Order: sequence, then structure tokens, then C-alpha cells
Amino acid sequence: MRYFNIISLFLIMFPFQSMALDRAVIAPSAEDVTPLLNGQSIPSATLKTAEGAPVSLQAITMQKPSILLFYRGGWCPYCNRQLAEIKDIEQDLVELGYQVLAISPESPKRLQEQKLQTEFAVTLLSDESLQAIKGFGIGYYVAAETKDKYKSKWDIQLTDEVGSDRAVLPAPAIFIVDKKGLIKFNYVNPNFKVRPSAELILQAAKLSL
Repeated sequence: MRYFNIISLFLIMFPFQSMALDRAVIAPSAEDVTPLLNGQSIPSATLKTAEGAPVSLQAITMQKPSILLFYRGGWCPYCNRQLAEIKDIEQDLVELGYQVLAISPESPKRLQEQKLQTEFAVTLLSDESLQAIKGFGIGYYVAAETKDKYKSKWDIQLTDEVGSDRAVLPAPAIFIVDKKGLIKFNYVNPNFKVRPSAELILQAAKLSL
């Protein structure tokens, strides 16, 4: 019951003050994102595998219940730590019938490098076009000075919105969806340093069946 209370807290953290906003519009900051809620359907989006092959998000989630993990990129230590912790519950999730899809705005080429650098137990997918990030209502614009700092200090090239030079990142998020594409659970936190524990994700997965 303690876990359920924690989950419930994060289900209501977001976006009641802006329910009427268009979730496909990129937010001005991470604090202003308006993510999809439980009971809503996932958007139509075409992603790419690390090999560059296009894949329909709706088609792949029709195969089995899915844990959709949106992360900033392979350059983010908090994201890598979270992905590594998923390994601890991978077998439990598989036995429950789930697949884990990790989605980032990085290019397929960067995903290839990430796969070579670290053995992740999840399927890495590229949303370089930002279709899923926009559709789930979790995308936000990165301040120009932050974008420049990432590039100059760490040589990190963030993904720009198509047709502009404004970089976009997803607020780190987890959505658990069934084979019909309905969202059963969501966790979105504007603070990219705060991630749910693997134990919490597993508990949410069990409750979502």
C-alpha cells in the first residue's frame, strides 16, 4: 500500500492546471509539460531502431504490455543509472509479460554507440523527429545558453526541433501501457535528477496488469 500511495502522488503531480492545452505543443520548460494521463491512448509515432529501421510505436506496443521509458540521452548519467537499474528487474518484467522500450531524442547513430558502450537490457529507440515526445506531452525547449553549454563544455549535441534551432528534451518519464495502447500508469518528474526506483517500477507494473 505504501507503494501505491507513492504512485498516486506522482499521478496527480502534473497537469490539472493545463488539461485543455494541446499536448503536442512543446512546453517552455520542464515544469510546464502536460503529459498524457491514465486511461488515455498513446499517440501515433514512428520511431527508429539503433540500426535506423522505422518502427511504429503503436504496432510494437500491440505485441505485449510495454514499459515506455523516455530518457534524455546516453550522455546523461542519471538516465544511464536508471537504465542499468532496470536490469535488476528485467527477468521479473519479462515473466509478467512486459517489454521495455527506452526512447530518447538521440539519433540512431548515437544509439548504436550507446549499445556498444553499455550492454542495456532494453530496446533503445530513437525519437529524433520528436513525434512521440510531443505526442506524450513531455517535450520542452532547452534554454539557448544551456544548449551552448552542453556543446562547448561536454560536446553534447542536443536534438533541435525540425525547422528551428531550438533544442528539445523530454522530461524523464515512464508510461506503462497495455496491448490496446491505453496508459495504465505514468510517472513524469521535471527534475531530471529524480528517478523512480526499480522496485517502484516493478510494483507499478504488477498493479497495471
